Amino acid sequence: MILKLKRTPGIFLVGFMGCGKSVIGPVLADRLGWSFADTDADIEAEAHATINEIFDRYGEQEFRRLETDAIRRRVRVIQAGKPMVVALGGGAFGQPQNFELVENNGISIWLDCPLAIIRRRLQGATDRPLARDPQKLDLLYYLRRETYARADYRIEIFNDDPEAAVASILALPIF
Repeated sequence: MILKLKRTPGIFLVGFMGCGKSVIGPVLADRLGWSFADTDADIEAEAHATINEIFDRYGEQEFRRLETDAIRRRVRVIQAGKPMVVALGGGAFGQPQNFELVENNGISIWLDCPLAIIRRRLQGATDRPLARDPQKLDLLYYLRRETYARADYRIEIFNDDPEAAVASILALPIF
C-alpha cells in the first residue's frame, strides 16, 4: 500500500451520477475490510430530506455547502485512522474545497462510465435533480469529465458488474 494511503486511509470514488459509485463502493469496502460511506446518504440523513427536496427548497448552493460539510466529517474519521471508501456525489469533486479535502486525505478513483450506460441507468429516475433534463444531463456529463480526469486513478466501467470494477481497482498500484 502506498504511503499516502497508509497515512490517510481513504479511497474516494468520483464520477458522474449513475456511474456506480454507490454500488461499487460497498463491494470494494467489503473486500478491503474497510467502512463505506456515501456522502449523498450522509446529507439526506443530516438534513432529514432527500437530495431532490434540498435542491427544490434551498437550491444547489445550499446542497453544495451540506456536501462539503459531509465530506469534512468523513475526512475527520479517515484522519483519525479509520479506513474508509467514500462515494462522492457527481458534482462534489468539481468544488475546489472538496477536491482539496480529497487530494490531501486519500486516493481518488474516477469511475469513468460511458454516457450511454449512464442514460440507461438513469432512465425514469426521479431522485436526481440534475438529471431531469436529458439535454442538460448530456452537457453536464461532458463538462465534468475534465474535473474527474484530475483523480489519482481512472477505472473504465463497461458493464453493470461491480465485481469487475472492484477487481480493476484492486489491481491498481496503490495496494
